[in-house]
Amino acid sequence: MPNLDALTQLPLAERLAAMESLWDSLCQDDAAELSPPWHAAVLEARLRELAEGQHRDWKSAKDALRKLTER
Repeated sequence: MPNLDALTQLPLAERLAAMESLWDSLCQDDAAELSPPWHAAVLEARLRELAEGQHRDWKSAKDALRKLTER
């Protein structure tokens, strides 16, 4: 594995190329390995709620989050 210090010393264009190569390699991996098992259950529940009309519009979701974080 390349040394991170060595990578940070590369010119910007080479660092970006290395980052793109790394990202491409991640996209080739099995998606099941990238997400923990509980993600699938949460996504299924959210899709079911959406199909049943149990969802919030973006404005009301933001308002609810703001209320939760107000001090």
